[in-house]
Amino acid sequence: MIRVVIVDDHAVVRSGLEQFLATTGDIQLVGTACDGLEAIDVTAATNPDVVIMDLSMPNLDGVEATRRIASTHPSSRVLVLTSFSDRTRIMDALSAGADGYLLKHSDPEEIAAAIRSVHLGDAPLDPKAARALLESRRTEPESASLTEREREVLGLVQQGLANKQIARRLGISERTVKAHLTSVFATLGVSDRTQAALWATDHLDQR
Repeated sequence: MIRVVIVDDHAVVRSGLEQFLATTGDIQLVGTACDGLEAIDVTAATNPDVVIMDLSMPNLDGVEATRRIASTHPSSRVLVLTSFSDRTRIMDALSAGADGYLLKHSDPEEIAAAIRSVHLGDAPLDPKAARALLESRRTEPESASLTEREREVLGLVQQGLANKQIARRLGISERTVKAHLTSVFATLGVSDRTQAALWATDHLDQR
């Protein structure tokens, strides 16, 4: 059973998600919160597997709440569920430690699938959010298509290192490695590590 906490400042959203999750056989709601501060308290009290996190909330926003939860409860995965699809919001959330990013137009079944995916250690990214990352990079000069840190991470992926090994090598968290890889995949238009490594073999060493 996947234990879930819902964080959203709109009661109708919390209620709708709660009603839907009640129809699933493998996902159990263990708590709700209406802002980032309450999210931290509820997470501490329930130790959920997945936290469904809105971004725009009073008292403490979802990005900072994600950062604190990722730091204090690393076993709780954070799945962002928001209406914002701009690159800045996406990267802020992923850099804070979010494990996935969905938009609120997602079908209930897509949300359930993302919960299961995040729980398994994957990093689901809404197609519209992925396009936003990709389009923002396309407007930049070719030399700026990947940041230096992203190139470092990609180079280590090319060498066959796992996320945990990359994190140790670079002195960053494993969640930050995942955030960089999510951005790299979107920028390169690839869907997995193998394709990214092949791209790196063809291009990275020439830059």
